Amino acid sequence: MSDIERTEFNIGNTSAPPRGSSSSDERTVDPVAQAVEESAELNLRPKSLTEFIGQPKVCGQLDLVLAGARSRGVAPDHILLSGPPGLGKTTMAMIIAQELGSSLRMTSGPALERAGDLAAMLSNLMEGDVLFIDEIHRIARPAEEMLYMAMEDFRIDVIVGKGPGATSIPLEIPPFTLVAATTRSGMLTGPLRDRFGFTAQMEFYATDDLTEVVTRAAGILGVEIDHDAAVEIASRSRGTPRIANRLLRRVRDFADVHAGGVIDLGAARAALVVFDVDEAGLDRLDRAVLNALIRGHGGGPVGVGSLALAVGEEPGTVEEVCEPYLVRAGFVARTSRGRIATAAAWRHLGLEPPEGTMGLF
Repeated sequence: MSDIERTEFNIGNTSAPPRGSSSSDERTVDPVAQAVEESAELNLRPKSLTEFIGQPKVCGQLDLVLAGARSRGVAPDHILLSGPPGLGKTTMAMIIAQELGSSLRMTSGPALERAGDLAAMLSNLMEGDVLFIDEIHRIARPAEEMLYMAMEDFRIDVIVGKGPGATSIPLEIPPFTLVAATTRSGMLTGPLRDRFGFTAQMEFYATDDLTEVVTRAAGILGVEIDHDAAVEIASRSRGTPRIANRLLRRVRDFADVHAGGVIDLGAARAALVVFDVDEAGLDRLDRAVLNALIRGHGGGPVGVGSLALAVGEEPGTVEEVCEPYLVRAGFVARTSRGRIATAAAWRHLGLEPPEGTMGLF
């Protein structure tokens, strides 16, 4: 069993309820059922390329890369996974290790602040291991420069001492495969990007694929859901499996309390209203940004700083969390003068766009 297959969970307190409580308030905790549920939550991720839903081009290319390496008995080339958050880059790294029958070592770019941090990780690798570095574009420059040699020559030079007496000690590293993920491939330096043998661009999901994701997750969680409800959840998930799974868990909570544990279309819609997710997938903050842009600034143009101030958030939150989807959904346009609300944004808020408003829908 590889490292990524080991799952631990706590059973929790299973003592009997206190005496004197009414029978209607008593809830017996079944430790086995609780353990199964916690395990299911941790196992929504697919375990193989055949189970992975969506990204058919990436899966096909990756299957060839891994199959070719296995046939030659060597470690595959280093792999770069690029794309927005929540599309399955970490899951794909786990699958790569699973497909190779190797151990997976995980870290992130911000955690590698010094070259010594990376050297410690690399020196503990075994032959054939998969090293996963998330958000690799945020790796510190000294660690990145050490990574060049490790990726290309499977060795690093460790500097011992300081000043004129410093000594460089070469350290051989067993052949390994680096799988790196980034949400901002443009921030990668050329030398680092060129050392990856295969680069995959993860795309947003279509509603049909997300419906399959929701249906599969519901089966793993033991939730009864009909097709129309799965489509409804998928259509509000912003093309992102992580969001689809999160919405499914919240709809399950609603169904357990108000619908006898069964998710039908009515229960799904009612739950999504409770959790502030509208028909276009916008949440409370997204709508607050649109309201500030349209009702507060007449549709723009307006800068991100002004929008952030109006909704009580940091500019980085508005720019990195809200804006990408609002732009992709056709509600906001970015111009040199600032952000502008499209005609679709006005209509989404129930307002008639003024004449000459940007957008055809």
